[in-house]
Amino acid sequence: MTVYNMMKNMAGKSAGIMIIAVVLTLGGCGIFGGDNSVKNIKAAEEIYRIGVNAYLWRATLDTLSFMPMKSADHNGGLILTEWKMNPGNDKERTKVDIIILGRKLTADSLKVTVHRQMNSSDGWQDEVPRPGAAINIRNAILMQARLLRRDNAPIK
Repeated sequence: MTVYNMMKNMAGKSAGIMIIAVVLTLGGCGIFGGDNSVKNIKAAEEIYRIGVNAYLWRATLDTLSFMPMKSADHNGGLILTEWKMNPGNDKERTKVDIIILGRKLTADSLKVTVHRQMNSSDGWQDEVPRPGAAINIRNAILMQARLLRRDNAPIK
């Protein structure tokens, strides 16, 4: 066998391996029309695996991610945060308690309680939360939950 024939034989094998590698790579990218609806349906079924609406649960955790978590019980739908100092005022701190009451994606399924304290010479004193704080948090959670549900809708 001549050197030319050996090179020609190796080039043919390399090209075949290269074609197989490209096809496998493109197949993994979904360029050939991968089925995402199975993934979406599985994620939507998660609503019934935990005790509360999974979209509300995930949206609540996402919305309150800036606050330190004290506890989160997905079966009971209870999320409690630790006290968070106001970055603009070190004499003020806030914490939030959220109860997800049901499996429906509605405002009635959320109970948001905001606690606020001010530091004085006598220590931390309870204060009335800022007007609309609980409503603003509830609306932010609902908006995030709706976006999660929209992004998770089965593709037709």
